[in-house]
Amino acid sequence: MVFRKALPFWIYFIYIAMNLDLYIVLQKPPANVDFGLQKGHGSKYETIQIQRSGMQDLHFNLTIEVKGDKQKDDLPGFAGPFVQGVPLNKFIYIDIGTFAGQESLWSRRLKIPLTGITWDLIDQAASGLETYVPGTAKGGGPNCATVKPFEGWKVKTP
Repeated sequence: MVFRKALPFWIYFIYIAMNLDLYIVLQKPPANVDFGLQKGHGSKYETIQIQRSGMQDLHFNLTIEVKGDKQKDDLPGFAGPFVQGVPLNKFIYIDIGTFAGQESLWSRRLKIPLTGITWDLIDQAASGLETYVPGTAKGGGPNCATVKPFEGWKVKTP
């Protein structure tokens, strides 16, 4: 007969982080303006994937961490160096003009909300999630602040 010592309760709980790939398409931004993805928080950040707008849409790719327990939590939580905001109002920043390192008349940020991402949507997102947001504001300059209207996230087609 083999006797085994009982393990502490915390050994039975293994946390497995789940990552989610996100794809942002900035549609028809005004020409000759730099746009980039903000990585980091507060004053400690860097702008990556910097792109100068021209005649085409701009594409940004990133990975975020999904947090929570889908058996207990109504909605997933999000974390990682690209995720900004408070728990129920998380978003991604696109830096524009001077915030993207360009000498420019524009000093803006565009908030891409993470609202609407549910456990069911994540379960379907083998290839990630994508969103399309307008790059130009009504006045003709770069779109900024929280995207409105926001069409939401959908499963990326491979």
